Amino acid sequence: MVVFLVWLLWPADPTKREREYRAETACLLTGEKGVADPDAAPVWAGMQEASVVTHVKVQYLEVSGPQTAENAETFLASLAQSKCDLILTVGSVPVGALRATAARFPSVHFVGIGGGSAADNVSVVSVDGPDSARRKTKELVASLAA
Repeated sequence: MVVFLVWLLWPADPTKREREYRAETACLLTGEKGVADPDAAPVWAGMQEASVVTHVKVQYLEVSGPQTAENAETFLASLAQSKCDLILTVGSVPVGALRATAARFPSVHFVGIGGGSAADNVSVVSVDGPDSARRKTKELVASLAA
């Protein structure tokens, strides 16, 4: 009985660093170089910075195989079907897949970073270099927590 009480009253593990995330998820689609691509790296950095502050989940997926908009549509649809609340695209191939894919998923918000054309559920964010891309992406992801 004494052992049970000691165990029950023992303080929680202070080294435990479990992080509780919000229900919202922001996703990024990149070209074949993933987040190592010079255009994608600052976007991913902004997403991670926003996640630390807001606890919004972030993830990315890179287009593998032929680097065409048609092939990228499959990967973009995969993110939309995996319940991403906000899907960001960066690079000519992922951005090229935006319009066709977004039309199939009207309840998902898509964003073309640095390119694309706006539509009902597609926004386009112009950036002026890596710092601008990081900052604007951080603001977009943080808006999910608002």
